[in-house]
Amino acid sequence: MKIKKYTTPMMIFKGKLFTINTGDWRYQRPVTDPEKCSKCGLCWLHCPNQTIVEKETHYETELEFCKGCGVCAYGCLSEAISMVPEERSIGGNS
Repeated sequence: MKIKKYTTPMMIFKGKLFTINTGDWRYQRPVTDPEKCSKCGLCWLHCPNQTIVEKETHYETELEFCKGCGVCAYGCLSEAISMVPEERSIGGNS
């Protein structure tokens, strides 16, 4: 089953088009263990931002727009997704 990739959120401000990287405010991120993933698609179904994409052997999160809410990890019956703290440098650069 191929799942269509999400579209990039954008906004127009003062006549310019900007990409909204909603992943910038995340304090935790989902990490998928491909060995545990049963490819049931529940993570994709529950993700409010639709940032989960299908890979050949598992589902994975596109972190650019993931807000780190943890809904995917909570809904994963295989416990293949775990939430880990986001690491950022003090200067604000990832």
